[in-house]
Formats: sequence, structure tokens, C-alpha cells
Amino acid sequence: MGTLEIDLHGRTWVEALTAFIDFYNSALDEAGDAYSVRLVVIHGYGSTGEGGILRNRFRGFLRRFDDRLEFTPGEGSCLNPGITFVTALQRLPDKRGLLDEAILGYCERPRSLSKITGRFRRHGGPRIVQAIKSLQKGGYLKRVDKLGRTMYEAS
Repeated sequence: MGTLEIDLHGRTWVEALTAFIDFYNSALDEAGDAYSVRLVVIHGYGSTGEGGILRNRFRGFLRRFDDRLEFTPGEGSCLNPGITFVTALQRLPDKRGLLDEAILGYCERPRSLSKITGRFRRHGGPRIVQAIKSLQKGGYLKRVDKLGRTMYEAS
């Protein structure tokens, strides 16, 4: 199997993540007995001059799953910061199990615990609190105080 390509331009973080996971797992399924699959992910660089939200979130996601894949930023191998090369080794968790990623996307702006639990209530309060603690421990979510209120914001 050759190199496969997916373009995530113009998608929100949640849309891009869902599309990537489906693409990644399908590529591995089609590869069958092959050891790995090489993917080119086009996410763009962003207009800030520091990398876009999509690129930064995407690479942060890949770091959290470095036991299932390998990746190389485009600027390291082909001088293109708008792409990332991914070698798929093992399936990624189904998108329904990615509450952590959904919380990070929601917390691009500071959000209170009550706002977070209200938004993701279908997952249950204990699971939401566990996800928040895990994200804080990993340095992906930070606790901030705004006007005497505790808020959570993606790092």
C-alpha cells in the first residue's frame, strides 16, 4: 500500500479529528497484514505566524497516542509546516471514546466546570471530572481564575 492523503482544511477541530480517526482506522483495516501505513495529513499552517489551532491540536493529539503511531512534522522533512506525516501502527480509539478531545475543543475559551459538565452531561459527571483531571495532569488543560471564578482553558 502506498502513501494515503487526507486534507483537513476548513474543518473544525472535532470534524477534523473525526475524519482523521475514520481515515486512519480505515487505512489500517485495508492494509490487512501490513506492518504500517504511511499517511500525509494536510492541515494547513494557520494565519497567526505561530501555527494554527488545527495544526497544534492535531499534533498534540498525535503525541497522546505515540504508542499507536509515529509522526513527523512537515517542516522537519519537506519544509512544509502545513502537513504532518503519520505512520499508522495500531488502531486509534473510536471517536465516541474521545471525550478528552471534545473537552479540549470546547475549552478553547475559558469555561466553568458547570458549563463543561452541562455540555457533556451524557457522559456522566464522574467521567467528565476524571477527564478534566487527566487533561490537567497531562498539561493540556489549565485552571484559570477569572473574576473569582474557576475556569478551565486548553493549554
